[in-house]
Amino acid sequence: MKFRFAAHSQCKILEPDPESRKPNPMPATILDGTKIAQDIRSEVAAEVKIMAAAGMRPGLAVVLVGHNPASEIYVRGKVKASEEVGIYSEKLTPPESSTTAELLAVIEDLNRRNDIDGILVQLPLPGQVDSKKILMAVDPAKDVDGFHPVNVGFLSTQRPGLVPCTPAGVLEILKRSNIPIAGREAVVVGRSDIVGKPAAMLMLNANATVTVCHSKTHDLPGVCRRADILVAAIGRAGMITRDFVKPGATVIDVGMNTVTDAAEFNHFFAGNAKREENFRKKGSTLMGDVHPEVAEVAGALTPVPGGVGPLTIAMLMFNTVKAAKMRRGTRVPELSRA
Repeated sequence: MKFRFAAHSQCKILEPDPESRKPNPMPATILDGTKIAQDIRSEVAAEVKIMAAAGMRPGLAVVLVGHNPASEIYVRGKVKASEEVGIYSEKLTPPESSTTAELLAVIEDLNRRNDIDGILVQLPLPGQVDSKKILMAVDPAKDVDGFHPVNVGFLSTQRPGLVPCTPAGVLEILKRSNIPIAGREAVVVGRSDIVGKPAAMLMLNANATVTVCHSKTHDLPGVCRRADILVAAIGRAGMITRDFVKPGATVIDVGMNTVTDAAEFNHFFAGNAKREENFRKKGSTLMGDVHPEVAEVAGALTPVPGGVGPLTIAMLMFNTVKAAKMRRGTRVPELSRA
């Protein structure tokens, strides 16, 4: 954003230049994550078909403890996606009362099984379970979530390993949409171990200049306005407004927030007839961390839903195949064209 000085009797006050607030002549290009995810699934399915014909069908085990309704929905989606691409999938459902020791025994058994290439522990786990201990127990070679410190280390040192699915999906959206990364300035809003940090590392490895922002960042809008690529992963509905975005920037919205309050809905979506109809029917709507008005400023933008979300499961499928090939000593597939 450009600035101009306003003259006053005793001081000069820095004000936004109105020219920098003007929208793009054309609205942002919408980056279709659903289409990109389907392309990746098709590529994975072709790989699985070849592997299965050679007697090496990849296998994924999902551990779902208890009866968390949201977790059950996520797991159903993962199992269904596995079946669609030809991956063998197995769902284990230990009871809600399971102890840390009992779940460690489950993980150790899966670690030993040669027909299981990927292990996914669905979070959150019950309160009595030491989640970190469970995740650390997963064999790094089967850690298809990419959360194990060994895989984090591989990512930071640019060695072959398993990368967290959502950040990997972010990179695929950029590459498959022909958005340059090398030499560009990227800003990631959010420093979680699951999304923010690995997304920043992936873009750094792709030769972007990367800034990671968080709740203590001074002048957050000003830092974000420097970005050619802005990744929003803060977990607050509509937090990223047009004042955060440089005109023409690419904005990747990782947020997934449920809006149920009518006043909040109207604040974001008043006048959007399709959204209003769906909100009346369901009493809620999904939205990201990016305010809808950003579409007037950005050059390209991922929608919610239909943006980053579908890539998470697609990259889980890819990671399972990658794990199988790395474990069994065959060539690891190239995924993206870039």
